[in-house]
Amino acid sequence: MPAADKSQVDPTLYQMLVEQTRDYALFVLDPSGRVKTWNLGAQRLKGYEPEEVIGKHFSIFYTPDAVARNWPQYELKVALAEGRFEDEGWRVRKDGSRFWANVIITALREESGRLLGFSKITRDLSERKRQEEDLRQSEERFRLLLENVQDYAIFMLDPEGHVASWNTGAERIQGYARDEIIGKHFSRFFAAEDVEAGRPWEELADAKRQGRANYEGWRVRKDGSRFWGRVVISAVHDDDGKLRGFAKVTQDLSTLRQMQDLEMAAKNLNEFIATLAHELRNPLAPIVNATRVMKHLPPQAPEHAQMRETIERQAGQLTRIVDDMLDITRITRGQMQLEKAQVDLAEVVRRAAETLAPAIEASRHELEIDVPQRLFVHGDLHRLAQIVGNLLGNAARYTPAGGRISVHGASEGGAAVLRVRDNGRGIEAGMLGHIFEMFVQGRSALERVGGAGGGLGIGLALARRIAELHDGTLDAHSEGVGKGSEFTLRLPLAAAAAAADAAPPQEIGRPSLARRVLVVDDNVDAADTLHALLKSLGHETLVVHDGVEALKVMPQFQPDIVLLDIGLPGMDGYEVARRLAPFKNARKVKIVAVTGWGQDPDRQRSREAGIDVHLVKPVEPEVLAQVVEERNGATLH
Repeated sequence: MPAADKSQVDPTLYQMLVEQTRDYALFVLDPSGRVKTWNLGAQRLKGYEPEEVIGKHFSIFYTPDAVARNWPQYELKVALAEGRFEDEGWRVRKDGSRFWANVIITALREESGRLLGFSKITRDLSERKRQEEDLRQSEERFRLLLENVQDYAIFMLDPEGHVASWNTGAERIQGYARDEIIGKHFSRFFAAEDVEAGRPWEELADAKRQGRANYEGWRVRKDGSRFWGRVVISAVHDDDGKLRGFAKVTQDLSTLRQMQDLEMAAKNLNEFIATLAHELRNPLAPIVNATRVMKHLPPQAPEHAQMRETIERQAGQLTRIVDDMLDITRITRGQMQLEKAQVDLAEVVRRAAETLAPAIEASRHELEIDVPQRLFVHGDLHRLAQIVGNLLGNAARYTPAGGRISVHGASEGGAAVLRVRDNGRGIEAGMLGHIFEMFVQGRSALERVGGAGGGLGIGLALARRIAELHDGTLDAHSEGVGKGSEFTLRLPLAAAAAAADAAPPQEIGRPSLARRVLVVDDNVDAADTLHALLKSLGHETLVVHDGVEALKVMPQFQPDIVLLDIGLPGMDGYEVARRLAPFKNARKVKIVAVTGWGQDPDRQRSREAGIDVHLVKPVEPEVLAQVVEERNGATLH
């Protein structure tokens, strides 16, 4: 279809089109900028009637500051030079109100190029401008809100994980100023081990895949300190679905976690105290019962031997409980001393099995030991046996009667490896990461104290720490509840060499020389039992129950040895020892502390008071006999 010939279109139609358009102000300016025509849209938009505005300069539609800087003239100048000028800005109505306008000015020329004037089209964009301003203000308020939030680190990352924005909370929590961190990769907020494991990139991948990802874990500040953070990462996409980056919100929960840890520690400690009371009563009950039975038996009754064995066995259990608690204290303070030598793990297992034999036999467990001879490590025989004993005790405790316990040893890759396995109740998945913590066990207090005895929740913690003191490791594995447990002890392998046979324990016999021994103890039973034991060994003894009495009897009794309790009423043992100095120097009297106080500060005070030997109750009879007989050359124990 041929194009319409303009000459055939009625010019009146063009005039009507222009004059009756209401949504746009359409008018013509002469070359100097004065209004020549005025349509309905201009009348509605500007507020002027035609007779009020025609002949007036179009600068009346501009704000005073625009007029002052000759902006109307500039618009005409550009349109004259370039043929067209477009602008947006504030314009003024007749009533003085303002509106935001889009303006297009076009130069009108004859075919010869002579300028006839300018057409001007003005559109009211006030509503759009208002919406944009509302949005801008909203965004500004939101920006200010985010930037000034102090309890949360809120910032943006680019798609690769580089920091793109940084608020006040981020500066407070993470420690970096804005100019220090913008453009840096957010992996610096992670611990070195997490960076090595790829955790920062995993978090971004999860957020990209899921849209949003939540985490809790340790994060690192600028100064290297750690805090427990809760992190939310959200992927940010544009309208086309392209990833533009990530929004990251981090909350410092260190205080909350500390409170939770304290609550858990308090709960565990309360359970520990309750369990300790039970564990102490367990051996105390048969001791008390045995003494009552013995009181009613004739002196030569065969049951006396059985009752004595019961008392010795249960007293040994009490000693182990106290020793475990003291060992944990020593390790925590870095004060545990190891007497290392070349040790055969077969001998370690033999000693541990011998110690735990009563508990294993009482539960009718089957114990299988497969440890090769000459599997040497460099360590403390007593402490290594303590580790294995704790593992065997744990297995016996948590395996139903008639279960199977095995100990297997081998050399693996330069390490001596012991595996203690049982077919007992197993370990819940959620407990595997906690069973080596202090006062933690895998069942409630009531459930734990049945069967072979509940334990104090320190045995495994103690065992792992002793293993670490030997540069070794102790780990646990379990397939779950009811599927048994396996504990693996790894220790550096020592060079193979012939180990000296351990000297068999010597029986206590009559001393080569009887001693005069003064026993000073306010505990009548403790004093009387010491008196009976020393008398049975052929020594002459005298018992007193306080420091004042001890000083009184010294000149007449003239002892060779003083067995001195520290916690005496009135004058304590340290003061008594200091006042015994003249006798000590004159007659070479040996002063031996026999006390329940066994920490390093207690031993130091003994040395300062002039005490020669410091023994901790209960003292093994062999040790006491040796100390009493070795009058000279004594060293502090």
